[in-house]
Amino acid sequence: MKIILLSTFILSLVYWAFNPSFKEHQNLITEEKIDSTVTVSFSCVGDIMCHSTQYNSAKVDKDSFDFKPMFEFIKDYLVEKDILLGNLETVLAGKTKNYSGYPYFNTPNQFAEALKDAGFDFLFTANNHANDHGLEGIERTLAELKNVNIIPIGTKSSVDTSEIYNLFVRKGLRFSLLAYTYGTNPQNKNKNPQKNISFIDTLKIKNEIQELKKKNADVIIIYFHFGNEYDKKVSKYQKQIVNKVISYGADIILASHPHVLQQFEKFKSVNANIDTGIVTFSLGNFISNQRWRFSDGSIIFNFDVTKNIFTDSVYVSDISFLPIWIFKGKINGKKEYRILPSQNFNDTLKYNFLKTADIDSMKRSYYDNIKIFTSANNSAKIDTMKF
Repeated sequence: MKIILLSTFILSLVYWAFNPSFKEHQNLITEEKIDSTVTVSFSCVGDIMCHSTQYNSAKVDKDSFDFKPMFEFIKDYLVEKDILLGNLETVLAGKTKNYSGYPYFNTPNQFAEALKDAGFDFLFTANNHANDHGLEGIERTLAELKNVNIIPIGTKSSVDTSEIYNLFVRKGLRFSLLAYTYGTNPQNKNKNPQKNISFIDTLKIKNEIQELKKKNADVIIIYFHFGNEYDKKVSKYQKQIVNKVISYGADIILASHPHVLQQFEKFKSVNANIDTGIVTFSLGNFISNQRWRFSDGSIIFNFDVTKNIFTDSVYVSDISFLPIWIFKGKINGKKEYRILPSQNFNDTLKYNFLKTADIDSMKRSYYDNIKIFTSANNSAKIDTMKF
């Protein structure tokens, strides 16, 4: 009897091994393993500014502006990612308020159109310039961003009484975005900005993180507008705030305000959803008219978030950065701004408008920013832009 059972078992193995449907079943299992994870790619930039010289260079006629050329050399890189984030450090208060640069910014609506064209999905709006034109400036900025399908994070309309628990889903990954600023500029017409702008309040942040965890957020991403301007060193205040929100369960922390790049770090926390979290203390300037060393260039920061849909485990991978430099000068006889990948400081064929001084600044910026960003942790790889 045992011999008969053994023979039957062996014959069945032979049958299934040579049966085409068995191979199909194997392929199905393999496909299921591949599909068991979802990955969402993120890119984030620092301060998106618009000084008066910038909007004057973008002027087409009296009431028309075209900012799109500023991003033409970097756009292909930006649109590769699933999610593109940045800090909008200006308001879109409308031409009746008169366009202006520093110290109280007001930028033409076409700036938002150009940012959408460049690939931006979300813009952080909680920063020290959010209140430059009071409540009207806040609400009009929100409306203009929504008109071009960019989601603002960190400010809200006065008629919006809901709590801001920003939870989004992409490819099955539930990610949240929160933004907070240390404060706003003194002069404003909004006497109670706390109703419309998210300020850094550790108790509030703790409560919002806890609420998002209840809503089953897979990853919690926080943006801070803080730090000392033009200081490449992380302040004690920055470290204190970051350490607190890590203990609350934040997974990824992004930041800007110093207008220079600061260091990148990794962390481990028992309260976070992911095994290893990441912090960028300042992402510097993405676009501005600040022409001095360390403010005339920065990086585009990239990372992937992967989720196993069967185990719900989440991890960050493929952390990289692309150094960039902001060109200001004449192209075809007209004053222009361009964001360039600073790796290409020797490519005078593609960038034939660069002068010797530009090349020197671009090269210096490239090596400066690599050194600064990797000074505390060198695990992030230097990315290159492929043409």
